[in-house]
Amino acid sequence: MLLGVGCASLDERRSGARAAALAFQHALRDRNGAALCAVLAPQTREEVVRTAKIRCRDAVLEEDLPRAGGVREVDVHGRQARVVLTGDTLFLSHIAARWKVVAAGCTPRPGRPYECAVQGG
Repeated sequence: MLLGVGCASLDERRSGARAAALAFQHALRDRNGAALCAVLAPQTREEVVRTAKIRCRDAVLEEDLPRAGGVREVDVHGRQARVVLTGDTLFLSHIAARWKVVAAGCTPRPGRPYECAVQGG
């Protein structure tokens, strides 16, 4: 039985967001641009391509994304999640029954929104 995000428990949603963030980090570590793009939200993928004017799988590897360590914290609020890793913070959205990375390479700025290397338009 498939559960929508509204029916899934908080632990299931956290687990799903964590798994998507780790898939993103593993693809980054392996320099697998196609796998990185597969985990990106559609509008984020489109912004990467629009900005670089080359295919997503090539463009995303040119971004200044930190290789992060383990997961330190996962916050889920409805269809949105923030995954704090040792060296990065990712923001995700639950889209079409999957967690997708909306923004990556994000660093906090006191009193202001995060600054992200990759994000949707």
